[in-house]
Amino acid sequence: MSPLRRFSSLGAVLAGLLMAASISAMAEPVTLHVYGPGGPAPAMKEAAASFGKLHHVTVNVVAGPTPQWVERARDDADIVFSGAENMMGDFAKALPGAFDLHDVEPLYLRPVAILVRPGNPRHIQGFGDLLKPGVKVLAVAGAGQTGLWEDVAGRRGDIETVRQLRRNMVLPEAANSAAAREMWTTHADIDAWLIWNIWQVANPALAQLVEVEEPYRIYRDTGVVLTTRGKSVAEAGEFVRYLASEEGRKIFARWGWMSSAAP
Repeated sequence: MSPLRRFSSLGAVLAGLLMAASISAMAEPVTLHVYGPGGPAPAMKEAAASFGKLHHVTVNVVAGPTPQWVERARDDADIVFSGAENMMGDFAKALPGAFDLHDVEPLYLRPVAILVRPGNPRHIQGFGDLLKPGVKVLAVAGAGQTGLWEDVAGRRGDIETVRQLRRNMVLPEAANSAAAREMWTTHADIDAWLIWNIWQVANPALAQLVEVEEPYRIYRDTGVVLTTRGKSVAEAGEFVRYLASEEGRKIFARWGWMSSAAP
């Protein structure tokens, strides 16, 4: 075979390999695996769908109590998101070596709120009404609400406020928001639920929202982090940037999240 024909044959082989690789890449679109708690999930899933449509990738968001997804996350997590700073610390312990806590990016805040029965039959207008005798108050002890009711009641440095709220608490507190929802729907004698505002936004038919007045109002954030695996996937970094973009902010705002409190 002449050198020219040999070169032409080699070129044809290389062209075929490149075409095969291109077809293979087209046949296997990128899928991002994102894990976190249920609170930020509605906003995260909407952002995932919007980003996926824009960039022609699949963003698979798995959310809920940590035991439901942690094993899978150890194998394939590209991104982890949280509902509070203490949660992200817990995720780092549950996923040792998966990501660096220094890389976590806080995204948006949400305020504590009071949920009441539709129509507000106890006429609760703010946190002060939760201290009145006979009012039954539900709260969550774990996840992104660890210490929530104590933080709210203790804001003014008055131990009597903590005592008054504690006397009205449903004890023991619910272990998580899903358990609290079950208690709320099955125990009609519970008058109020101290939780983040976003829960009512996602479940408007089950409760009515009453704002917590200053100085009792507190906030916690949702944060996001690329895993070591995710850092090697360009689309994962692009999705994190999208979450922090103006379009991402608008999506989260629709679900009750804010980048700054209203003046």
